Amino acid sequence: MRPVVLVGVGELGGYFAQGFLRTGYRVIPVRRQDSMATVAKNNPEPEVVIVAVGEADLDDVLAEVPPVWSARVVLMQNELVPGSWQRHEIQSPTVAVVWFEKKPKQPVKELLPTAVFGPHAIPVEAALGAMGIVTTRILNYESLVHALVEKNLYILTTNIAGLEVGGTTSNLWSRHRRLALTVAREVLRIQGHLVGEALPEEKLLASLERALLADPEHQCTGRSAPGRLARALGIAQTAEIDVPELTRISELPR
Repeated sequence: MRPVVLVGVGELGGYFAQGFLRTGYRVIPVRRQDSMATVAKNNPEPEVVIVAVGEADLDDVLAEVPPVWSARVVLMQNELVPGSWQRHEIQSPTVAVVWFEKKPKQPVKELLPTAVFGPHAIPVEAALGAMGIVTTRILNYESLVHALVEKNLYILTTNIAGLEVGGTTSNLWSRHRRLALTVAREVLRIQGHLVGEALPEEKLLASLERALLADPEHQCTGRSAPGRLARALGIAQTAEIDVPELTRISELPR
């Protein structure tokens, strides 16, 4: 069996690596101080290249992916849209829309099945299955875009609204629904710009409700939330998208 390359040895990347180890693959880690070009020279045809770095580091890492690896890339970050990989000339990555959470010293929490798309979906599904994660297959590009927007809507709405009210997702929906919907609609304006198409707002808001209630005790916000808000505001400013609620939340005292 060809090896699996892991770029980004954090909690999520390590979890994927465990799954591949359980399905018989050898895993080659690429640490921050390692050169991808050097690793690629010695391993030009791995089974997959799991890119598991955080959202803030993704652009820089994808810019360094050797061309010989580009068709083998697996992405799993939040905030992904097709432009995330297309601007780096990665045309057909395998994408996992992850709906489980892995935090240090805590068991995995699954909200919904993780959706997988792309040429290397089968080994990714097998690796996740070996870890007990439920997966579903995305069959076409249009469905991939919809699945990415669904996840982005959930993570951005909960994180950004949570900066103001904190608490759980069920509390956000039951006690602060107006705030959640206002934030969600502004997030969808940004997402529509990023994917370059009109989005079915009501359908996506219904999927947001399902996700919010899938794990009612899920905390809305964490250490990544301020960065997510800053990135969303930066995109909105560049695209001249009016997002008054996001702007207001950014100005609240912390």
